[in-house]
Amino acid sequence: MIFSELPLRGAFKVDLQMREDERGFFARLFCREEFAAKNLDGNIVQINNSLNSKKGTLRGLHFQRPPKSEVKIVRCIRGAIWDVIVDLRKKSPTFGQWTGLELSEANRSMMYVPKGFAHGFLSLTEDSEIIYLVTEFYSSEYEGAVRWNDPEIGIKWPEEPDVISDKDANAPLFNPDTVPFDQ
Repeated sequence: MIFSELPLRGAFKVDLQMREDERGFFARLFCREEFAAKNLDGNIVQINNSLNSKKGTLRGLHFQRPPKSEVKIVRCIRGAIWDVIVDLRKKSPTFGQWTGLELSEANRSMMYVPKGFAHGFLSLTEDSEIIYLVTEFYSSEYEGAVRWNDPEIGIKWPEEPDVISDKDANAPLFNPDTVPFDQ
C-alpha cells in the first residue's frame, strides 16, 4: 500500500500497490502490519457498507465521542464520492480545518480518518457504494455530528446536496468549546 500524508496531521490517502499482469491485478486492501509500520491504528472491529442511490446524497459530518472514538478507513467501491474530514482535536495545529478527496471505483483510493475527526461525504454519482473499516463498535450513545455547511469550517463541496437527512441538516454548528477531543 502507498500512504500519502494529507494536510491534517494523522490523516492519510491510501492507494493500492497493484501487481498487474494480463489477468488484471492483485493488491492488498488492508494489511495490519503495513498500517502498524506507519504507526496507524489497524485494529479493525467492524466493516460498514453504505449505498447512496441518488447522486447528491450527503452523509455527515459524523464522529464518535471518547471513549468510543474510532478510526475509519473509507473506500468507494462503486461510483464516486467527495470524502471530507474535519480535525476536532483541540490541541492539534489543524484544529477546525478540513480536507477532502475524491474516492471512486476508478481511483481505488482510501482515506484514513484518525480518531478525533468528523467525517462525511457527498455522492458524486448514482448508486455510489462505500465500505469503511472502523476500530470501534458503533455506539449511538457516543455519536456526535457537526453541520455539513458550517460557515466557520467552510467546506467547499463540489456541488449542493440534493438528499440529506433531517438529522444531518440540523446537526449542531461547530463550537470549539464543546469539542470532545482534547488530544
